Amino acid sequence: MNDLLDLALLAHGGADRWQRSATIHARAAVGGLALARRGQADIFADTDVTLDVHRQHAVFRNFTGPGLVGVYTPGRVAIEDADGTVLQELRRPRDAFADMDRTSAWDQLHALYFGGYALWNYLTAPYLLTLPAVQTEEGRPWDEAGERWRRLHVTFPADIATHSPEQTFYFDESGLQRRHDYRVDIGRAPVVTAHYTEAHRTVSGLVFATHRYAVPTAEDNTSRPGPIFISIDIADITVR
Repeated sequence: MNDLLDLALLAHGGADRWQRSATIHARAAVGGLALARRGQADIFADTDVTLDVHRQHAVFRNFTGPGLVGVYTPGRVAIEDADGTVLQELRRPRDAFADMDRTSAWDQLHALYFGGYALWNYLTAPYLLTLPAVQTEEGRPWDEAGERWRRLHVTFPADIATHSPEQTFYFDESGLQRRHDYRVDIGRAPVVTAHYTEAHRTVSGLVFATHRYAVPTAEDNTSRPGPIFISIDIADITVR
């Protein structure tokens, strides 16, 4: 582990506190063009999600309807009723995007896979960067918003469902995450996305960004004002 990742972990609550945490529960409003252009603009508009810190697993309550449950893992997504009866199911969900282009519509299970892995990645960072086989290397610093941010280049192994294998995380001088760059492989995104993380809040010793938005980047790595691909506003968050 390098010193930048050490700093980031400390700024977000410390490795020991993350290791002692089991679940994160969040209520959030999620929207943006990435969902709207797939025909799923409102599917996460009132999100109630509980995710496991130490495995890729998330449960969405009242998903697509009262009392229904959306269950995400990298290898399977499903919609169940309140009794656990499976109503819809998709195994090996990432394969379902193989023949899609940037204009293809998603169904509810496609959206569940995207929302499941994305929120799991976002809410467990930077702790997920310590997982086995995740490779990190500090790059050249980046000046933005009148500040100098340190950049961590990350390579994810195939067993972690995420936007793309190569990503970059930006941290300010205190170690707080401020930006996150990636391509969305399943959406065949034509440009790199700059995902900004703001309004950090401490909850049970861990630190989370409660306002997020993602916009395209220009060729010089600066971000464009829009369109907003994804917006996330977290109203409530608890850690167990």
